[in-house]
Amino acid sequence: MNQQPELQRTLKNRHLQLIAVGGAIGTGLFMGSGRTISLAGPSVLLTYIIIGAFLFFVMRAMGELLLYKLEYKSFVDFCADLLGPVMGYYVGWTYWFCWVVLGIADIVAVTGYSQFWWPDIPLWLPGIVSIMLLLCCNLLSAKWFGELEFWFALIKILAIVALVVCGGYLLLIHFKNPMGTEARLSNLWQYGGWFPNGLSGFFAAFQITIFAFVGMELVGTASAETANPEQNLPRAINKIPVRIIIFYVLALTVIMTITPWNQVAADKSPFVNMFTLIGIGAAAAIINFVVLTSALSSANSGIYSTGRMLYGLSQNGVAPVPFGRLSTSGVPYNGLLYSCALLLIGVVVLYADGNVMKVFTIVTTVSSICFIFVWAMILVAYLRYRQRYPEAHRKSCYKMPAGITMSYVCLAFFVFALYLFSQQKETLIGLITTPLWFIALTLWLPFYRKRLS
Repeated sequence: MNQQPELQRTLKNRHLQLIAVGGAIGTGLFMGSGRTISLAGPSVLLTYIIIGAFLFFVMRAMGELLLYKLEYKSFVDFCADLLGPVMGYYVGWTYWFCWVVLGIADIVAVTGYSQFWWPDIPLWLPGIVSIMLLLCCNLLSAKWFGELEFWFALIKILAIVALVVCGGYLLLIHFKNPMGTEARLSNLWQYGGWFPNGLSGFFAAFQITIFAFVGMELVGTASAETANPEQNLPRAINKIPVRIIIFYVLALTVIMTITPWNQVAADKSPFVNMFTLIGIGAAAAIINFVVLTSALSSANSGIYSTGRMLYGLSQNGVAPVPFGRLSTSGVPYNGLLYSCALLLIGVVVLYADGNVMKVFTIVTTVSSICFIFVWAMILVAYLRYRQRYPEAHRKSCYKMPAGITMSYVCLAFFVFALYLFSQQKETLIGLITTPLWFIALTLWLPFYRKRLS
């Protein structure tokens, strides 16, 4: 009897570590940090610390559950096991939807970044080439996905380290920017204090900051194909706080000591400005390359995770059977092909009339809210695990700190975050639109009800 192919644990520790880094560093840091600084001023540092801290506890809850049963291939599995197969259905399909939407946005972004060098390039070409390249690598094996993500993440890390080093040098020599302001640490509080726009400006930055962190949970999806998950998964999760401090807090601190927050352009990348000040004429081209790889990294992660989600959903009986088939190298090829076909919608959207950026702000808001739903369900599953299996928690070698208390605190924070989404017009539209996805899932549920029972 022929043995069925299974997911292969071909991802190494270095792959998982860089996947965790890549998930914690989004395009929002490189391109969106100018807007967050203009909204919150220096208090934006506190925004990243707060949201990063809450998501760290979510990742710790996920880590304890994944190591409780190594048979769990992702958080969808433990949600289905602990909360019931119906909840597994909602979580799995919602997570798949999150990444498809983000993937579409990334493909459009890749086209925009490509036009920096080739203004006359056909709109369809960069997106299709990117999808085909990433699909081919993902079809080969999980190791190829890991290699791509390793190098994409490394580029992002090097860009941030370079910014911090350049900024440190400018601070050391008390450099004067074109506005005539001298680089000094006191620039952080001399222009209206830490909360120059009040609490309203501080909270306004939460929406963009939450979006910057989406994808952090990908480390849990990748753990199913990681060698020695008992050691490598805790290592990847435990380093998240350090990464947040280095890649977000330190980088933004350097930016605001060189250029006070009220001189940072909301519609431009402060990274470009920093490298320009140091005398690097090709700063814009360098950052465009970094952001291009960041978008490709996100699309790569989306292709990987959506394929695995469809595989897991099929295995659990809540997705078509063909999505549960693996190639001889252990790759869910049908799920990958289907998800990549949907990414081509991004190419079509480029030709659509209307304000594409406004539409994408709404769509990515929907995606962010769906990510919040997924994070919340991880915590609810953890609370159920603590209730049902207290002895398993006592024996766990990777316990979530203050597990029950912090789960409720994090859930309360997510409710507050949804309230913040209702305070601005475009994010409010996204908040109102999101229930349509869950209504659609509910309408499809009867088709799988027999398989769930």
